[in-house]
Amino acid sequence: MVKNTVKVSIQSLSIFYDTVQAVKNLTLDIFPNEIFTIIGPANSGKSSLLLTLNRLGEINPSYRKTGTVLLDGENIDTLNVEILRRRVGIVFALPFPLPISIYDNVAYGPRMQGIKKKSILDGIVESALTEAYLWDEVKDRLQSPAMNLSGGQQQRLCIARVLALKPEVIMFDEPTSGLDPISTARVEETLRTLKAHYTIILVTNNVAQAARVGDRTAFLLMGELIELDNTNKLFTAPADKRTDDYITGKFG
Repeated sequence: MVKNTVKVSIQSLSIFYDTVQAVKNLTLDIFPNEIFTIIGPANSGKSSLLLTLNRLGEINPSYRKTGTVLLDGENIDTLNVEILRRRVGIVFALPFPLPISIYDNVAYGPRMQGIKKKSILDGIVESALTEAYLWDEVKDRLQSPAMNLSGGQQQRLCIARVLALKPEVIMFDEPTSGLDPISTARVEETLRTLKAHYTIILVTNNVAQAARVGDRTAFLLMGELIELDNTNKLFTAPADKRTDDYITGKFG
């Protein structure tokens, strides 16, 4: 894991929906090429944090924030929002493939960016599906409807769709919550491989998953950062009793 620079710096961040405060004065850094996991019970601000990092939260008219988020040292509020969302992609809990072919799902984003040449699109599609550990399963049926894939395959297709845009940071909001154990294991294997080239931020309600794949883990409770440490230390010797109570299932 590279730690000589900071990829995402969150500084005194608070997030509000009207008068409800979802995140309270959060400060933390995320390093390049790590899997940064975020755990905590419902209503802890985990998803709100993700939506802030690529400014998707702004779609909600009741949303506002204070504080600063830096991407490679640049304030994200000063960046073109479309470029920001290409640089910081997100994969949601439930897979939502487009009702078109597997190939066209992956090629959709690059086409929207103006890439039309088939040979280039072919390379992007193969590369993205390979990185998402899906190529070998679908390479002979790329023109088949994406909706015909299994749930786990659809989720990896959604990962490939993000990868096709060549992001720098990929955020995952409970990406395996609806998947069976075998599909979950494949997605986790994909995450471990992707961190060689991307910064991964994983929100998960599955504490065992955080323990398996996270390099560092943050525990949020009611919008507050309770503890942040190397994952192994946080799970074996947490500094705060609330962290211990959560990961041992005493609440949450």
